[in-house]
Amino acid sequence: MKKKHPLPPFNAETAAQKVQMAEDGWNSKNPEKVSMAYSPDTEWRNRNQFIKGREGVVNFLADKWNNELEYKLKKELWAFTDNKIAVRFEYEYHNKNGQWFRAYGNENWEFDENGLMKKRYASINDLAIDEKDRRL
Repeated sequence: MKKKHPLPPFNAETAAQKVQMAEDGWNSKNPEKVSMAYSPDTEWRNRNQFIKGREGVVNFLADKWNNELEYKLKKELWAFTDNKIAVRFEYEYHNKNGQWFRAYGNENWEFDENGLMKKRYASINDLAIDEKDRRL
């Protein structure tokens, strides 16, 4: 199994590095590339959706970025321990009708021994905004 450094157990530096890597990956909007940060049997809860496995991640992200246009994400390390990291985030996007949104949320991540994320639990709220109010 390929390793995705840094590996757990995390310290402040390596946890922050994992968060930045996730932010960079998601901002690439490349579902296949992003999916490689997750274990083959990864389990997600994203809002009211439950996603399993890398193929599920690819399908979810492809659909997401097909509908959430000009997506831009910012993540912030909130807490960490051993093989778990908690982040807060916000991202902005517009839908196909041109309505802009800012989404806020929290994620809890659990990593396997290879540094791959095996569990991701995301709670997210969307706020409609005017384009002039964008921050990202």
